[in-house]
Amino acid sequence: MPEANSWSDHVQNVLARAGLKRGGARERVVALLAGKPCALTAVEIEQELRRQGRLTGRASIYRVLELLVEHGLVERVELGDGQARFERVHPDGAHHHHLVCERCGRLIAFDDPGLERAIDRLGERLGVRVESHDVLLRGACKKCG
Repeated sequence: MPEANSWSDHVQNVLARAGLKRGGARERVVALLAGKPCALTAVEIEQELRRQGRLTGRASIYRVLELLVEHGLVERVELGDGQARFERVHPDGAHHHHLVCERCGRLIAFDDPGLERAIDRLGERLGVRVESHDVLLRGACKKCG
């Protein structure tokens, strides 16, 4: 999983340059997020770490996530359900969008180069340089369909 290792290394480099020392909870959360393709809640992170036998308190998880957000290494994804999800930010700017199933709550990541081109064209037409964007679609997944 070279992409995950690259992101983990990037995180460690950014935090080291900021003068922050490594910590157990941070190492565990970074390792977990590095291997996940999409956003997770702090509770999901806590549960996954517990399943791995790597107990980490929820307060510690939240502190790590806030630190990562503060340094631009993780972004907060809000789906309007009152639970923040957290997803790694790729150093090269690569990203994906989300569809949330209104019936089961499942979060589905998707990429669409045509959508990206349309957003770029819209920015040009409006005379705005779009620096970032979020696309969240709502509907029913195939299982609930």
